[in-house]
Amino acid sequence: ELSIGTATELRSGDPALHHLVLDVRQNGATDHYQLLLGVRRHLPDRLRHVEIGRETRSAGPRLYDAAHDPELTRTLLDALADEASIGPLRFKHLAGARIRTDLASLPITAEQSNTSLLFGDAYICKLFRRLSRGVNLDLEVNLALTQAGCTHVPAVHGWIEFEPGGPGAEPVTLGLLSDYLHTGADGWSLAIASVRDWFAYPLPSGDEWAELDSSAAGGDFAAEAERLGAATARVHRSLADAFGVTVVPGDEVRALAARMNAELTATCRAVPGLAPHAKALTAAFLDLAARAEPMPVQRVHGDYHLGQVLRTESGWALLDFEGEPARAESERRALAHPLRDVAGMLRSFEYAARFLITKAGTVPTESGPHLETRAHAWAARNRAAFCRGYAAAGGADPAAHSVLMHAFEFEKAVYEVRYEARNRPAWLPVPLKSLAHLTA
Repeated sequence: ELSIGTATELRSGDPALHHLVLDVRQNGATDHYQLLLGVRRHLPDRLRHVEIGRETRSAGPRLYDAAHDPELTRTLLDALADEASIGPLRFKHLAGARIRTDLASLPITAEQSNTSLLFGDAYICKLFRRLSRGVNLDLEVNLALTQAGCTHVPAVHGWIEFEPGGPGAEPVTLGLLSDYLHTGADGWSLAIASVRDWFAYPLPSGDEWAELDSSAAGGDFAAEAERLGAATARVHRSLADAFGVTVVPGDEVRALAARMNAELTATCRAVPGLAPHAKALTAAFLDLAARAEPMPVQRVHGDYHLGQVLRTESGWALLDFEGEPARAESERRALAHPLRDVAGMLRSFEYAARFLITKAGTVPTESGPHLETRAHAWAARNRAAFCRGYAAAGGADPAAHSVLMHAFEFEKAVYEVRYEARNRPAWLPVPLKSLAHLTA
């Protein structure tokens, strides 16, 4: 069941702009989504692909997704520059920030869970489609890091809030305006290019080629992986300074290990292909419980992988601090040991190493076992480089916390198996094949 929770006119005339909060009820729960609704009497061809329908009259004005209309989205910049209050909406900017209002927007078409608008080469405005209660994690963390002078995140310039009203109700984050890192290349694309070079690199015949490592290929990624590790450690340090560090007792660590094992059991029932690895994974979780001791926890990224980082001309930048999309909000807000992020990135190297194997026609003709051996060599080299950079920049040395690292990495792998089985079955072999190596 869908209904309009609130409707706020941001611009009158033709075209007009309305902000809607839609209430969607299903299975006894209600979720809230936002929509920028454009209204035009005559819809130009360039906007026909985002038409929603007409007003109640058959010949009435056309309704459409206004995020695709640069004439209307400029209203957002004007309101942010003026720190306007329109109905329950509040437009705010960082103290001293001067928001440019002369820029046209272009929506990013890549698959993602939010709507992002590029304003020239200056800003990116992320509009959160599904609204969470209170301040969105991405705003909360990025704003704190911006105010702390952290250079490894895009600087925040402004944000949009919704005041729901009622006693004790927190403002709800609707959008976030930050620097657009137009010189950046995402880590996933760079890593895939490196893997492609390595797969195309000719190797000697016979078994002796197995002794080679992936640095022999021209597109070696290890130096960048090491720099990324160092950038990650610096961001973790900035997060600790901004939000503090808490030490949880050993009992909570044992409870964490028990939750990991419960997720494993549930996932094995849902995805039988995970069952052959269950014994090794359970052993890692039991090992964590047996050696549990007080553990420092803090704010972390929460969904850290190569798609969440950009390599710019000045270094690596981290994006999207919202946590794993399939986790409950309470889980995404939970504090964690920083090595949980490290484990997430190590899993991402495993994904990058095997992604091309799952896509027919993208790698040279070669037997499956040989490609898997190549993939393992690439992942091992870049995992080691990332950990080396992380430890050298002051992060906890992953090699000195092997029990914790194994538990975190296996927990992430179980999450990946469950996520892929539900959403991208063609990708399921990626986490399963990497587990075959990691549990051997």
